[in-house]
Amino acid sequence: MNGAHDLGGKHGFGTIDSSQQENFKHTWEEKVFSLTLACGMLGRWNLDQSRFARERAEPAEYLAGSYYEHWLHGLETLLVENGLVSDEELQSGIVDSRSVVVEAASPERIDEVLSSGGPTLMEEVAPARFSIGDKVVVNADNQQQHTRAPAYVKGKVGEVVSHHGSHIYADEHALSGNKSAAHLYGVRFEPQSLWGESAAERCPVYVDLFEPYLQSLQQHIAALELLVRPVEAGDHHG
Repeated sequence: MNGAHDLGGKHGFGTIDSSQQENFKHTWEEKVFSLTLACGMLGRWNLDQSRFARERAEPAEYLAGSYYEHWLHGLETLLVENGLVSDEELQSGIVDSRSVVVEAASPERIDEVLSSGGPTLMEEVAPARFSIGDKVVVNADNQQQHTRAPAYVKGKVGEVVSHHGSHIYADEHALSGNKSAAHLYGVRFEPQSLWGESAAERCPVYVDLFEPYLQSLQQHIAALELLVRPVEAGDHHG
């Protein structure tokens, strides 16, 4: 979705701090990480739904929070939405006797899940619309659901440089939980296309984008021409 979490290309946030070497700065962060993985193995939601839950935090809350605070917010959201805990339980820290008890995954099941990973490759159900070398434009929409298209490439022109086959379409997976296939492309954007003529040269940006995010440059130009086409005699009534 277009939200506070989508900070790529935004001014005013400074450079990325890469000084931290350890995985967890505080003990509670490791606990949140473990809880998130353990609850995810209950099978009540998928990875894209988990990401979407974090993105839905209030903008001010999101910008003020740390990485694992975002994880905690997302986990709490999913637990409540799936009926595993109530708001009252979260606030009080006291278990309601009416709560649904769910059996945790066994150690064997955990080993199986972690060793198998989360493959997203699917069989192709339709021919790819784009080929290597095609010029494409990223749809400039205002998504209110999960999307993997960063805001800074929307409305920009790029060139298809690779085709990764069909993968689980993250947007639909987050919304309904259904695994629908969509072609996934590697798209190259020249820095001037993204940041203007003052951008540094020889710094292209490569973004993997699903087919529904894209339209051909020819389609985009044709749509613009239709919008600005002068009204001809007989085109209007009255």
